[in-house]
Amino acid sequence: MPSSMTMGSIVDVPGLLVGHFTLKERLTGCSVVLATGGAVGAVDVRGAAPGTRETDLLDPANLVDKVHAVVLSGGSAFGLDAATGVVRWLDEQGIGFETGYGRVPIVPAAVLFDLPVVRPGDAPQARPGAQAGYAACQAASADSPAAGNVGAAAGACVGKLFGLDRCMKGGIGNASVRVGPWVVGALVACNAVGDVVDPATGQVLAGARTADGKNLLDTQRALLAGERGSRPLPGTNTTIGVVASNATLTKAQAKRLAMSAHDGLARSIRPAHTTLDGDTLFALATGTETGPVDLMLLTVMAAEATALATVDAIRQARGITTGWGDVPAATDMAN
Repeated sequence: MPSSMTMGSIVDVPGLLVGHFTLKERLTGCSVVLATGGAVGAVDVRGAAPGTRETDLLDPANLVDKVHAVVLSGGSAFGLDAATGVVRWLDEQGIGFETGYGRVPIVPAAVLFDLPVVRPGDAPQARPGAQAGYAACQAASADSPAAGNVGAAAGACVGKLFGLDRCMKGGIGNASVRVGPWVVGALVACNAVGDVVDPATGQVLAGARTADGKNLLDTQRALLAGERGSRPLPGTNTTIGVVASNATLTKAQAKRLAMSAHDGLARSIRPAHTTLDGDTLFALATGTETGPVDLMLLTVMAAEATALATVDAIRQARGITTGWGDVPAATDMAN
C-alpha cells in the first residue's frame, strides 16, 4: 500500500507561493496563489451566481494552457480589480505568456461577497483593488499561509439563509494530502450560505444559529422540516478556492481535478452549490512530478484536500463584532 499523509497547505505543492493582503479600513482583502514558473490551469464553476475573471481561457478547447497566478478576493465584483495588481507585479518580474511582443501574465480570479460585513468605525466603501493584489504578491512566500480572518475571507461569513443576525464567521483555510510521490493541496475561502460540517462525523461546525443565537440550527435539517429562511440575494455568498497538484497534467485532466474538488465542498458544506452561491474552484498542475499520472487517485485526493481546507477555514476563523451585532466563530460556539 502506498504511504499517505495529511499535511499543511497548498504550498506543500512545489512551485507555488501564497500571499494574503487584508485591508485595515474594513474586513476584506485578497489572496494570491503564484505559479511564477507557470502551471496548467483549469476551473469548474458550480454556483449559480459567480464573479470571475479570465475563466474562459481555462477551457481545455482554448489556447493558453498555463497560468501564472490565481486571485481570490473579497469585495464582490469590485474585488476583481485585485487581479490588475497581480498582473502588474508579474509584468515587473518578466513573467507571462510569450506573445512575441512581450509577456502577458495570465491571472484568473474569483470573488466572494462580503460587503455587509462592516465593523463599528470601518470604512464601508473600502474594497480590495489593484494595490491590494500587488501587496499580496509582495507578501507571497512558500511558508504555510495564514488562515481564518485574512485575505479573501477576512469578511467571510457562513450560515446566512436565516438572516445575517444568525450567521457565523467564515474564513480561509489550507490542507494538503500526499500519497506516494503525489501531493494535492487546497486553499479555500468559505463564505457559504449553508453550514460547514465535519465530513468525518456530519457534525455542524458553523452555520445558521437558532433564533436566540445560542445554538446551531442545522440549515439542511431545518429546510427539510419545512422552515424557510430570509432568502439572501443571489451572489451574496460563495466559496472560492484553488486545488493544486505536483502532477504533470493536461488542461482536460486539470479540469477533472477541479470538478472532483467540488465533491469536497459538497462533503463539507450543506447545502452547497446553491442558487445563492457562486462556488468556483480553480485547479493548478505544476508538473514537478513527471511520472505516469493516476488521475483516479488525484481526483480522490483533490476532494479530500478541499474538504479538509474548508473545515480548516472554519476552525481558524475568529468571531467579530459588526454593525448588526456579534458574529461568533466555531471556537466560540464550542466553549
